[in-house]
Amino acid sequence: MSLSHTVPLPPPIPEQAPARVWGPAGAFGGHFLPVAAVLFLVGGIAAWMWVPARTLAVDVWTVGLVITGAPVVWRTFRSSLRREFSTDITATLAIVAAAAIDQPLPGLIVVLMQTGGEALERIARGRASDALRKLEEDAPRIAHLLHSGGMSDVPVGEARVGDIVVIRPGELVPLDVVVVSGRSHVDASRLTGEPVPVSAVTGTTLASGSVNHEGALTARVTAPVGESQYGRIVELVRHAQATKAPLQRLADRYAIWFTPLTLAVCLAAYVATRDPVIVLAILVVATPCPLILATPVAIIGGINTAAKRQIVVRDGGALERLARVNVAVFDKTGTLTPGVPEVSAVVTSCGWDEGDLLRLAGALEERSGHLLARSLVKAALNKGVRLPSASHVTETAGRGVTGTVDGRVVTVGSRSYVLELHPGAIDGFADLDEQSSALRAYVAVDGLGVGRVEYDDRVRPGVRQVLANLAGQGIRRTLLLSGDDERHTRRIADSAGIANAVGELKPEGKVRAIEQMIGDGDEVLMVGDGTNDAPALSTATVGIAMAAHGGGISAEAADVVILVDDLGRVNEAVQISQRTIRIAKQSIWTGLGLSGVAMGFAAFGYIPPIIGAVLQEFIDVAVIVNALRASR
Repeated sequence: MSLSHTVPLPPPIPEQAPARVWGPAGAFGGHFLPVAAVLFLVGGIAAWMWVPARTLAVDVWTVGLVITGAPVVWRTFRSSLRREFSTDITATLAIVAAAAIDQPLPGLIVVLMQTGGEALERIARGRASDALRKLEEDAPRIAHLLHSGGMSDVPVGEARVGDIVVIRPGELVPLDVVVVSGRSHVDASRLTGEPVPVSAVTGTTLASGSVNHEGALTARVTAPVGESQYGRIVELVRHAQATKAPLQRLADRYAIWFTPLTLAVCLAAYVATRDPVIVLAILVVATPCPLILATPVAIIGGINTAAKRQIVVRDGGALERLARVNVAVFDKTGTLTPGVPEVSAVVTSCGWDEGDLLRLAGALEERSGHLLARSLVKAALNKGVRLPSASHVTETAGRGVTGTVDGRVVTVGSRSYVLELHPGAIDGFADLDEQSSALRAYVAVDGLGVGRVEYDDRVRPGVRQVLANLAGQGIRRTLLLSGDDERHTRRIADSAGIANAVGELKPEGKVRAIEQMIGDGDEVLMVGDGTNDAPALSTATVGIAMAAHGGGISAEAADVVILVDDLGRVNEAVQISQRTIRIAKQSIWTGLGLSGVAMGFAAFGYIPPIIGAVLQEFIDVAVIVNALRASR
């Protein structure tokens, strides 16, 4: 049953109001200023060509400069009062100077370049917010409320703590609840990243956003919608996206030295010539359009390139940080291992043959929807075992399944479940080693214990190559941090070729380990997939979530999300980030170098303001063309 057809979707959770931009800058989603600048620019050119009185063109450009330039100047002034100095300063001085000496055309071109670059930044941030909108759209909307008059459907926002709700098979759990009656399996992979469904019985707590499988459940609401697990996930993503635009940070680092240099050249030229037109020409050619345009173009290209490989990068800051990581930390289950337990051993007793046990148990498990059942069936088929048909199959959620195969009563499940139905099976199980810590399913045939099936996670194919590639990409140290026991953690680390491994870590233990590495000056990449990885993913310099099985909270806490079950995409993500930042820096240095040369000519009076504005456009085109290489 498709969830998209059985579960109604909620209205989007109200977003926090964005910071208001003074005047028309906030209109039309922030794209008003560059559009208006283009219209006034074109209008002035048309007036210049077709109206005999050439002063009309100047008037059009002057009006356009005042309308579109005033918000930029005001915003820069307010930022300066907060001691936030960035790429806006040179552009703002050029706009003010152009208005002061009645040179509106170059000033209007500067406004277009400045606001156009900001529009590109907003586009980049909008791509990251798509994930938040999708998350909100997928949230539960309706709760089946049980009351004295029967059952009625109400919006989840109207349900109160203590209300009793019904969760039908195939539906999302609408709010955080505790089960009061019923039995089922619940898929919490969207929240935990763990692929094995959990058993839901009386007293089991369930988080909103989990998926109920085969049985109807009656449950009591334990938290309102705003405090539910799903609601907290949305707020986690929103908080991560509310930080300063990362694209601005890379540009601002170069503006720290380039802006004072520009002002020094302007001062020297004015002292020498006393000509404000020369000062304006210097400001126009020095307007850091390569910083404003090339950086977002390159990073948007890198984000799009990653998306084509099903690698979702939250923002440009994540791409920049990923390019400089030097330590990699991996989780075990679901990351270095597939996270889907496979049959690792079949242990028989009472003289039974492994093939016969797999044939009978596999036939029965073929009728079950449990994840471990599918693994057992797969193991039987891989060994060439032909599975007969099973009948009279009865499954007890979370415990086991029993039925008839070839006229024999077969039971597969937990030790307690099998012994509850067949107490005499204890004799067969007494011969089995009980010291193993592996996940197990016991098998009884006609009341006799005949063996057990053990499951275990194994290292993904190609892990060693992934780690070797990371070493070639600048990763000088790799660690495995796991919540599993020390013995299993060490075994997986040895199989993967990782020398540094620590097991039996709680989430806070992983966080402390990563904080210590960052405190030592390392740039830490964390790769994980489960709920217990979410704090570590948030703490690391860059967190990458493996989200092929849903990802859940870990995907929302991470900076980069890989949507396919392929660990090699980690190498691709690092490669794309390094190439993108390299191209962005090439574009910046090329643009600033050309602007610096043009500043020298302008200072000696060889480039008037209008020619400087046109020349700056050629510089912009050159650096943008170079930045576009990040899209390929």
